[in-house]
Amino acid sequence: MRRPALLLALLLGLGQGSALATETAPRPTVILLHGLARSASSMAKMAGALEEAGFRPCNLSYPRHPLADLAENFVLPQILACQGPEPGLLNFVSHSMGGIVVRYLSAAHPELPIGRVVMLSPPNQGSEVVDRLGSFGLFRWLNGPAGQELGTGPESLPNRLGPPPFELGIITGDRSLNPLLSLLIPGPNDGKVAVARARLEGMRDFLVLHATHPLIMRNRQAIAQTIHFLRHGSFRHEEK
Repeated sequence: MRRPALLLALLLGLGQGSALATETAPRPTVILLHGLARSASSMAKMAGALEEAGFRPCNLSYPRHPLADLAENFVLPQILACQGPEPGLLNFVSHSMGGIVVRYLSAAHPELPIGRVVMLSPPNQGSEVVDRLGSFGLFRWLNGPAGQELGTGPESLPNRLGPPPFELGIITGDRSLNPLLSLLIPGPNDGKVAVARARLEGMRDFLVLHATHPLIMRNRQAIAQTIHFLRHGSFRHEEK
């Protein structure tokens, strides 16, 4: 074979190999965890957007049990099943209480290879709504045992968990669909969680959107910013 023809063949072969490697590269896994008294359907729009963006979403559902029980006996087995026989980094997108589930699992199972995490409206320092309404029967019936664990006191589960050992981005809202609940919460809030109480020491980035607690996971900006953080480890902030 002449030298130019040999060089051309090698270049073509390298190009084909590169394309094949790209096509067969595994998609990053993203575990989706819904909030209190919700289900996997609430995260369906986010899951669809993540799949279109090239991720492999695993949208989980779990019952209204005490948080440690649902994390250990319902969430963790589904995560391990989603991980498959060749475990790689696990990324997470959570809504509300789902963020506390991630923090619990990270503390209880440090062997979990957690990569990047985006929390949407997480009660990382608890919620005043639980403080004020947690003792009422209707609240307990609607939110189950886990709802009792999300107060703002020092013994509440969120406040007993430490800083995250993973790359964390937090998005929260400052709009409310329930002005009565907002009266229980000091400062800007999304109707369930104060903006200040969504924050967590050690987080990588923080963003406030004009969004409400029940719908933030379906907000177009929140979805776009979630994908950006999972790809780059930061949100896209507008220049001032």
